[in-house]
Amino acid sequence: MSEAADAHLAGEFAEAEKLFALANDPLVWSFTDRAWGVGSKARHTFIRITDPPPYLSGADRPHPRMPTLQTEQAVVARDGHHCRFCGTPVVPSLIRKLMNATYPKAVPWGSTNASQHAGFQCMWLQFDHVLPNSRGGTSNLDNIVVACAPCNFGRMEYTLAEAQIADPLRSPGAPSWEGAAGWDGLERLRLRATG
Repeated sequence: MSEAADAHLAGEFAEAEKLFALANDPLVWSFTDRAWGVGSKARHTFIRITDPPPYLSGADRPHPRMPTLQTEQAVVARDGHHCRFCGTPVVPSLIRKLMNATYPKAVPWGSTNASQHAGFQCMWLQFDHVLPNSRGGTSNLDNIVVACAPCNFGRMEYTLAEAQIADPLRSPGAPSWEGAAGWDGLERLRLRATG
């Protein structure tokens, strides 16, 4: 995807389209679908814990439901463009929308999981509540982390303890793949588009 972005920025649009199409890999889609698609709840190992936080009605949940733009910006400044749970590089939805508009055949984005570009779907930047909002979690900086879509949607409304996941705010969250330090979430595409 990074090479596709570089080709796009270099004006090599046919090459960018080809590379974005290659990133729409069925194996990547299968991985993502396994994490949060139909039947994912049965595949995950969620456990019961003693005295779990209750599920709250919509009216009783902390508001706002989602973080403000200021909080989102602070979370990305703190976490970078990597999932705090698994280290996967992530891409904001605005970048995907820009590439979908530019390369609609190579970067499809329909209303179902199966009709969405595998790479952008797997690397979709999410703002995840460490304690789910439905369980009383706020949308403040100390309860929001950057997550990939598989980690966010795969955990659903379970707490970290129920999902047997370490607290991402207590771990360094530093990804170890080659080139991780330079990963910008393909934000360079937005910067070029806006000027």
